[in-house]
Amino acid sequence: MSYATSIVFVVDDDISVRESLESLIRSEGWQPATFSSAQHFLSHPRTPVPSCLVLDISMPGLNGLDLQKRVAAEQPDVPIIFITGHGDVPKTVQAMKAGAVEFLTKPFEDEVLLGAIQQALERSRVALSQQAEIKELQDRYSSLSPREREVMALVVSGLLNKQVGGELGISEITVKAHRGKVMQKMKADSLPDLVKMAGKLGPALSKT
Repeated sequence: MSYATSIVFVVDDDISVRESLESLIRSEGWQPATFSSAQHFLSHPRTPVPSCLVLDISMPGLNGLDLQKRVAAEQPDVPIIFITGHGDVPKTVQAMKAGAVEFLTKPFEDEVLLGAIQQALERSRVALSQQAEIKELQDRYSSLSPREREVMALVVSGLLNKQVGGELGISEITVKAHRGKVMQKMKADSLPDLVKMAGKLGPALSKT
């Protein structure tokens, strides 16, 4: 994914701020999407590209900190940059603890905001890449038979083929056959590779 396709969302109830930021964002080659309220932003469908949110902390209705909680729960791959008309230390601390990339007080230098946006978009790109990797691993894992999942769980826990056979009441030759299928379906090049995949799948393995 290139930054040319990246989207920078702006949520601010001040139209002059929205228009100013829209122009600045567009000048950097990113795609701006502006909203006058948190509710308006939440109703907007998501596109799976690197994106971030430039958010005014003080707005009528759902405020910036409330929206931050919603985004963290529903769209964790969208980092947030807060902007505010006045410095508010407690709110700044709360926002940063909740994972905000930056907290800027108006007026701020364009370069400072652009730097924060670039950092946020990179964070979003990494998050989306990790999500795609996990989804692919889950799809591979779903293709395993129940017995193959049992064999995989025991193999990645460190048991030898003979021990796996003893646990499952099957022959060592049968274990080898299942293990080969697991390696093939999971596209694992080696046992350490399979162990890494199992670690990334995490909770999915415990549901077998």
